[in-house]
Amino acid sequence: MIIINVKDGESLDKALKRFKKKFEKTGVLRELRSRQAFEKKSITRRTTVKRAVYKQTLNQDVV
Repeated sequence: MIIINVKDGESLDKALKRFKKKFEKTGVLRELRSRQAFEKKSITRRTTVKRAVYKQTLNQDVV
């Protein structure tokens, strides 16, 4: 459970912003989305290799 203490004189917008940062840091939403769309390990490995190859080709073009 995330607890945000609102300080005296602090606007609600700032407190909400702090809450959103803490919530995003916990990674709850990211994990929820990953669990909804389950992907086999072989497919995740394949996508990571594809990304690495793509990044490598980009780096070779720059140099």
